Amino acid sequence: MMGSDVEREISVNTLQLILGPASVEQENVPDEILLLAKAIDDPYCLPFIIEELDELEIGDEKMFRFALLRVQIDSELRMNEDIQMHQRRRYVAQVIEKMIFGELLIEIGAQFID
Repeated sequence: MMGSDVEREISVNTLQLILGPASVEQENVPDEILLLAKAIDDPYCLPFIIEELDELEIGDEKMFRFALLRVQIDSELRMNEDIQMHQRRRYVAQVIEKMIFGELLIEIGAQFID
């Protein structure tokens, strides 16, 4: 699914944000996380990968959802650093979360964390 060219373009900082406390070794990162990182790093690619996102087979849905939540929180906290970049990143994370899960965890609260 993901080519090595795409993998090289992904920021290690983005992978660290998405994976949280997990160690970042790109060759061991699941395809769904690489696709998410690609969209976060390049929000303008989102319209072109929506079919791939729709067909994603997510191995660990809870981990994936928390990755999306981390991006949204990080974007809010860093909004003053670069408002346009962080608005785009937050938007991408929210669109992907709504596509896959139907709603935003940040809006429904702790119901998900069971």
